[in-house]
Amino acid sequence: MNTSEVELAIGGMTCASCSARIEKKLNRIEGVTASVNLATEKAKVAYADGVEVGQLVATVERLGYSAHEIVPPPPDAGPGDDSADRPVTTDLTEADRLLQRLLVSAALALPVVVLAMVPSLQFEYWQWLSLTLAAPVVVWGGLPFHTAALTNARHGAATMDTLVSLGTLAAFGWSVWALFLGTAGEPGMRHGFEFTIARGDSSSALYLEVAAGVVTFILLGRYLEARSKRKAGAALRALLDLGAKDVSVLGPDGTETRIPVGRLAVGDRFVVRPGETVATDGTVVEGASAVDVSMLTGESVPADVTVGDAVTGATVNAGGRLVVEATRVGADTQLARMARLVEDAQSGKAEVQRLADRVAAVFVPVVIALAVATLGFWLGNGVGAAAAFTAAVAVLIIACPCALGLATPTALLVGTGRGAQLGILIKGPEVLESTRRVDTIVLDKTGTVTTGRMALQDVYAAESTDEKELLRLAGALEHASEHPVARAVAAGAAQRLGLDAGALPVPTRFENVPGAGVRGTVDGREVLAGRERLLAEAGVTGLAGLAAARERAEADGRTAVLVALDGVAAGLLAVADTVKDTSPEAVRRLRELGLDPVLLTGDNRSVAEAVAAAVGITPDAVHAEVLPEDKADVVRRLQEEGRVVAMVGDGVNDAAALATADLGLAMGTGTDAAIEAGDLTLVRGDLRVAADAIRLARRTLATIKGNLCWAFGYNVAALPLAAAGLLNPMIAGAAMAFSSVFVVTNSLRLRSFT
Repeated sequence: MNTSEVELAIGGMTCASCSARIEKKLNRIEGVTASVNLATEKAKVAYADGVEVGQLVATVERLGYSAHEIVPPPPDAGPGDDSADRPVTTDLTEADRLLQRLLVSAALALPVVVLAMVPSLQFEYWQWLSLTLAAPVVVWGGLPFHTAALTNARHGAATMDTLVSLGTLAAFGWSVWALFLGTAGEPGMRHGFEFTIARGDSSSALYLEVAAGVVTFILLGRYLEARSKRKAGAALRALLDLGAKDVSVLGPDGTETRIPVGRLAVGDRFVVRPGETVATDGTVVEGASAVDVSMLTGESVPADVTVGDAVTGATVNAGGRLVVEATRVGADTQLARMARLVEDAQSGKAEVQRLADRVAAVFVPVVIALAVATLGFWLGNGVGAAAAFTAAVAVLIIACPCALGLATPTALLVGTGRGAQLGILIKGPEVLESTRRVDTIVLDKTGTVTTGRMALQDVYAAESTDEKELLRLAGALEHASEHPVARAVAAGAAQRLGLDAGALPVPTRFENVPGAGVRGTVDGREVLAGRERLLAEAGVTGLAGLAAARERAEADGRTAVLVALDGVAAGLLAVADTVKDTSPEAVRRLRELGLDPVLLTGDNRSVAEAVAAAVGITPDAVHAEVLPEDKADVVRRLQEEGRVVAMVGDGVNDAAALATADLGLAMGTGTDAAIEAGDLTLVRGDLRVAADAIRLARRTLATIKGNLCWAFGYNVAALPLAAAGLLNPMIAGAAMAFSSVFVVTNSLRLRSFT
């Protein structure tokens, strides 16, 4: 059965009960799996053949919410293109409308609250002025709550808006009854601000300050929540806005034409002047410069690029003029892929949030029942209708579960957005749970701990050989080979001679001996370079004089390239994959996080142990001479020992191990297969970022748990107080609004993660 995916923009959700209800209804459709996110106001839906998108939209609309399909941008659209369906959590115009409603309501509610709290300010007909001021606050200011509650009631559902609407209308209705039919409207009536259950004349009790105050406090909470949620999604919006909007393309005749970036095609050549943004991923074909990559990787030091180097779209040219040939455009670029990864992570749900959603789905009906029970209990105990009513309204107001619905998504919005700014991409919320349990981290050697590029380390010339001549002839021969070791010898020789590699002599005869080395003629001299076996089979003399140097190089974990000139051993060139400068510090940071580092490589043990010693990994934690297909088996064996394993790798041969590990961290400088298999992607090739990624993921998970603990604890502690009559409804409204704002603000602290 084929499965398709669609993303729906959902309007009208106000609390966790709303999102849980929509999710439950969608998942009841056969062949549909849906996840609804309150903070992003979106639903991600996977549906089987036979289910139409229109059916999904209609299902949501029947519940009283608005919905429409988010149409992805065309393949040639750049990630910076404007779109109405950007992942913006709260529309700014909605925040403006809330602010307008809040300011008017606050101006009218403040005198009502002050008059109710300060008896000395209560003049002869003060209560009628309070009614005049409170009425528009309750009716107009609270209109969004009443409208949503009525819509939900039509569909047999109850949400946070139901609680707010019931509570405020009940308080206002009671006050109107007391004013017109009771004794509260009599001239000179005095009214105190009471916090506790008290006996008295219920016909004189007014709750106008409760009705107006609760509406105002909840509007304030909604407004602050809207602003905070927008800040939470700011990192992703900033990421999307990095892309260039237009670009100068070079024609066949060298003329430049300015076109929108969306029209750029693979193979086009475009100009990037100093200060301009690189339009898309490509390869430098002309020029040299320093490129600022901080907006994508978090790396503050510009990267030097020249002809043949790859550059990434959305980075900034900080130096000279570059001509770049486009290799990826539109949705295939690294920036677009980063944005998709971040948005997918923000749309998901951690397991802890699913528990909160299940609680929120039944919470509102339970609260309404509890409010009725509270009213009945106090009436039955003879405390008076006013006191019983106060307690019941307080229960309704204090129990709103919106903080539960915001606990996880706001933390994910901020955490994943901050990660993207630092070059850390978290694939999904379930990854956060894995980081908490990991105790062992397996590090692939080549390209992860080391640079992945061979380099000439040492030169040993025999007594009768000039070192410069050895380098010139060996470098020239190796320059004709494509083998990584040969390329390292050629580049190293040219560098030590102060030449460009292309300035080395050209061999007149060249032969590659697979698995052994190369042979040929350079400037009339017979040159051999490679393993000892190649030279021995060719009858080279004097090899014994190189034995000590070869043993020393191999003991240091280096590859020994023996060189013979005209049948005589002339010297040895030691080549090695260099350890990244940052790797020792990275291993130390990983240990500080409580992780045991393990080195995994296909190289021989002496090379592996030399690298391990250089970065601070013990020899017993080295797995060497491991075939690519066996890397996943090493991870499985560690798991069978009871360890929870993270794996860091960058190559195609690491993909299976990354997928097998409990947590896969893919180096963004590696292959697409490795990145696809990983749970976390580290955009820049610095192993220290692995430690930062685990720290960020753990901090985000801790924030989520802290938010949920606060949201649950707040309701557990406050509900008994409200039912006992120890909480004034207006204070309950302020506390409920504060709860939501606290959760969002607590999540925003992740923006300062470094």
